[in-house]
Amino acid sequence: MVVVLTLIAGFRVRSGLARLAETIADAAGDTSGPVWLAPDEACDLVFDAVDPSTGEQVARAVIGDAAVDVIVQPLAGRRKRLLIADLESTIIENEMLDELADFAGLRPQISEITRRAMNGEVDFAAALDARVALLGGMDDRVLERAAQRMRVAAGARQLVRTMRSAGAATALVSGGFTIFAKPVAAELGFDHVVANRLNLEGGHIAGTVRRPLVTAETKRQTLLRLAGKHDIPLRQTVAVGDGANDMPMLTTAGLGIAFHAKPRVAATVRSRIDHADLTALLFAQGYRKDEFVG
Repeated sequence: MVVVLTLIAGFRVRSGLARLAETIADAAGDTSGPVWLAPDEACDLVFDAVDPSTGEQVARAVIGDAAVDVIVQPLAGRRKRLLIADLESTIIENEMLDELADFAGLRPQISEITRRAMNGEVDFAAALDARVALLGGMDDRVLERAAQRMRVAAGARQLVRTMRSAGAATALVSGGFTIFAKPVAAELGFDHVVANRLNLEGGHIAGTVRRPLVTAETKRQTLLRLAGKHDIPLRQTVAVGDGANDMPMLTTAGLGIAFHAKPRVAATVRSRIDHADLTALLFAQGYRKDEFVG
């Protein structure tokens, strides 16, 4: 099998990536040397391997503690035709229930529930209901104030716009709320958006979420449904997320990437990005930096 190993540097190590790449190429048996996607930032190493994980083990041994990400996959079909992305702590930097909790003076309590839910320590649906119940009775104008805090993650615009310009379909799938997901989806250009709906009553947050909930299985089923709708084989799909409720879609997609993920997710999902921004997903697909859009 012809395998491509992509190295993507964090900002602190870009001056040393060429040296690491040459060392890894020699150790992995790649005699052609690195193919640069962006000078001192990202490169490909291509080699034959019976087991792709062998090349990854070699690379990680050479890299050690350096802030360099490694993605290993078959060379054939690496450019994907469907992107499924989580919203919170992925496409945006925030966790929006935590932001809402700020206005009620409840951030420590709600943030701890969020942390445990995203690491798979508690049931996602129960954790969502518990957090929303704590916010019941708040003036619904706080939703607009919280939305103003949303920070689009570095590389998100380039990721979505570059893949769309190449003809890929894109979907934002969130266990959070449509009131936050839809504006982000519109701004970045996602084709589809799936999220939960927060119940409002008489100008206040009701403290409940409309059923059915968007759960981990919903995210996986959305991936399967959209792949079928657009006639895209699963091997030509890419999914990205950070939390335990993203794991089913990450392990189902052709390329599932745990992005700055919670410990359990990072330990479970085969491919992960720990240091770079979301443009790492473009480098992983073989896009050169001069091909990025937006």
